[in-house]
Amino acid sequence: MPVTVVRFNLVAPGATPADLGARYRAALEMAAYADRHGITTVQTEEHHGVANNWLPSPFAFAAAVFGATSRIAVTVSAVIGPLHDPLRMAEEMAVLDLLSGGRLVTVAGIGYRPEEYALFDVDWKRRGKLQDELLETLLKAWTGEEFEYRGRTVRVTPRPFTEPHPLLLVGGSSKAAARRAARLGLPFFPSAHLPELEAYYKERLVEYGTEGWTMMPTAETPLLHIAEDPDRAWGTYGEHFLHEARTYASWQSGDIRSAVKSAATTVDELRAEGVYRILTPQECREQGFDNLVLHPLVGGMPLEEGWRSLRLFAERVLPGLEG
Repeated sequence: MPVTVVRFNLVAPGATPADLGARYRAALEMAAYADRHGITTVQTEEHHGVANNWLPSPFAFAAAVFGATSRIAVTVSAVIGPLHDPLRMAEEMAVLDLLSGGRLVTVAGIGYRPEEYALFDVDWKRRGKLQDELLETLLKAWTGEEFEYRGRTVRVTPRPFTEPHPLLLVGGSSKAAARRAARLGLPFFPSAHLPELEAYYKERLVEYGTEGWTMMPTAETPLLHIAEDPDRAWGTYGEHFLHEARTYASWQSGDIRSAVKSAATTVDELRAEGVYRILTPQECREQGFDNLVLHPLVGGMPLEEGWRSLRLFAERVLPGLEG
């Protein structure tokens, strides 16, 4: 059975607060629906100060999802580690882990937008050192024991539900990220299908004498939308996909490697590229993907169309994948 994911970043260009409130509530209702239908994971992420209202608070959203569901995991992919206070993040993740009974998965990256660091007055040039401090602090904090932190003795409570700690992965597309994960004995989450980086990570595990594993996107992990008539859906809703693709493209420099990187400038180019795909239920079943990532509210997608996609996925795709 493939891993099934419903992704939410709550992007809504030009939305009013009332519109955004409706969108957030719909996302929670969709998460509850996904939970009832056996979808594996809700995926969310973190970006700040974006004009299109990109979700800035993934842990708050995760908490709401956990309150509305009983089985589904929430993967925060990724949290921008250096923008967070390490002790507060340790507390928040422990509480989420306790509330959910161990359903929180967090990928910690360092981001790629200097503007986000400037917003919080965090030194972009120190992001690697700040990430090291964050990860090291989390691992110490979750033991429940006293430890030294910035020249003083501290203790963080409560301890999380999961032993030895909530699932924490190091994300990135650089050798520095792979080394960091290996040194700390944490699993590694490459931001794209990068077998050479996975091999480098495994070499560093041997060098450091630690243990770990990778959770890497497959060579093809497109973002999906399900529709009875893909041609009509592309014509009617293609601009929503293009909005997200162009937003990502405006942030990512040439050395950033990402599973959602797109060079498209038109809807036709985006459709031909294959990073985003609109498929019929039968086409989706026939793809043979190991991971199916549905993106029902992509780029400000109208709520009713997002619901149509999710229901088609749950009621006409998933039953054909069982067994």
